[in-house]
Amino acid sequence: MTRFRPCIDLHAGQVKQIVGGTLSTTESELKTNYISKHPSEYFAKLYRDANLLGAHVIMLGPGNDVAAREALRTWPGGLQIGGGITDSNAKEWIEAGAEKVIITSFLFPNGKFSLERLESVLSALNNDKSKLVIDLSCRRKGDTWFVAMNKWQTLTEMEITKDNIKFLEPYCSEFLIHAADNEGLQQGIDTDLVARLAEWCSTPVTYAGGARTVADLDLVNESSHGKIDLTIGSALDVFGGSGAKFEDCVQWNQDHAKQI
Repeated sequence: MTRFRPCIDLHAGQVKQIVGGTLSTTESELKTNYISKHPSEYFAKLYRDANLLGAHVIMLGPGNDVAAREALRTWPGGLQIGGGITDSNAKEWIEAGAEKVIITSFLFPNGKFSLERLESVLSALNNDKSKLVIDLSCRRKGDTWFVAMNKWQTLTEMEITKDNIKFLEPYCSEFLIHAADNEGLQQGIDTDLVARLAEWCSTPVTYAGGARTVADLDLVNESSHGKIDLTIGSALDVFGGSGAKFEDCVQWNQDHAKQI
């Protein structure tokens, strides 16, 4: 059954909601939907108190380590952490309280997938794949999707396909997949991508990008036959949005958990 999964996106040490496609090194090009007055630990406590499992904390660029650690201290073992994760710091973040680490760009030196790097991260985690989430956030090219790295600005050579999904599944416990072209725009989810992921993946998947209302949880549940979870970010009232109330998302999880 599809679940609502929350997020904490960190940029320059603050909790923000950003239009994903504008995340570049040029600050003037960045489009921000919301900057929270609350620190990261506020949201970690909010999710902890609502028992929202599988929330992800994403560090978008430098200057976020302190805020990330504060969130992990607030809910040790309850949050996943991503952004700048490598084989040299993966274990450190688990020891800091992360339930799992999320890895993307490190796997794609010069935009090309490196199995050696994936194996080195897994080795750093004592070959415990339950601690590893592979982020396959992507951008669309016609009827295909390619993994995007470096804050979703650089397309890699890896296409999202059934064969590539099956190849990666033995190395991780989950996939996190932002549709970067939809991220932060509140203009609707990529239902084509959701349906493909449901068809191809046997490993749990969280989709993010474009969700507007609580009804999108029903849409993802139907499109994926309950196999794909959904993150709602910019549309949430706790992030300044008007389309979805946080308490309604929590209630949706509770109501549908009874149906499992």
